[in-house]
Amino acid sequence: MRIRKLFTGVLAASLAVTALFVNTTFVSAEDNNAIYRTLDEIRESGKIVIGVFSDKNPFGYVDENGDYQGYDVYFAERLAEDLGVELEYVSTEPASRVEYLETGKVDVILANFTVTEERAEAVDFALPYMKVALGVVSPDDALITSPEDLNGKTLIVAKGTTAETYFTENYPDVELQKYDQYTEAYNALLDGRGDALSTDNTEVLAWALQNKGFSVGIESLGDLDTIAPAVSKGNETLLNWINEEIKSLADEEFFHADYKETLEPVYGTEVDIDSLVVEGGVVEENADDKETDAVEADAGV
Repeated sequence: MRIRKLFTGVLAASLAVTALFVNTTFVSAEDNNAIYRTLDEIRESGKIVIGVFSDKNPFGYVDENGDYQGYDVYFAERLAEDLGVELEYVSTEPASRVEYLETGKVDVILANFTVTEERAEAVDFALPYMKVALGVVSPDDALITSPEDLNGKTLIVAKGTTAETYFTENYPDVELQKYDQYTEAYNALLDGRGDALSTDNTEVLAWALQNKGFSVGIESLGDLDTIAPAVSKGNETLLNWINEEIKSLADEEFFHADYKETLEPVYGTEVDIDSLVVEGGVVEENADDKETDAVEADAGV
């Protein structure tokens, strides 16, 4: 189970203006009457509110001491530190991420949020900090190795995820069993209520490594996408600041350090760090993929 060549091609990392909102100041966005706080208002308040997962280890979860941990949380702490404000976490579920921004419950969403065209109509994404595709995990004694294996079977997904959308649109013969929380979804797989579970391949690989008897039979499925921070529509000041922050962090290879602190203890040598991590908001082609492209070009493919 290795993710070595999950991501091919160069994805352009230019994302537009965004917006953000919380309780204090109300700003009406032209399209959706969004409510958000500007960058200056966040600074003046002395606090930034960031939505993260509480049950998606190792990206966002609450540990045995009640503290938030994970790849997204590591980044959230740095944002607050560099803004010079305190950090308040709000636990979110996959289907609630857009809603929490549209209603001003949080300033930023850092919850393993895959960039899609549909979501970008409702929120504004900053530059990416991770690459991702879909994966499918299933029991070793009934391993699912292709989407077609799932026809007539039950696939477990979390509501509001790209996995739900992908299988709904492309595999109507697959019965989807949907849950609000990732914990509920994985418990359903453990209990045998479904034949397999699909979500980000980074997540299913981590889960399979921690749960004997399960493997990722499909390591990369659907579009090769990016993960990025999201803010409310229209708040240019906050969006621009986050983008500049992501660019500046490239000088210290911040997200490589984040990976080594939060993901490497889980993945070990199973994953090539550069197949997942994005620095400076620029998605680069993997070395192996470049070699493949060169061979295909020489062959006239």
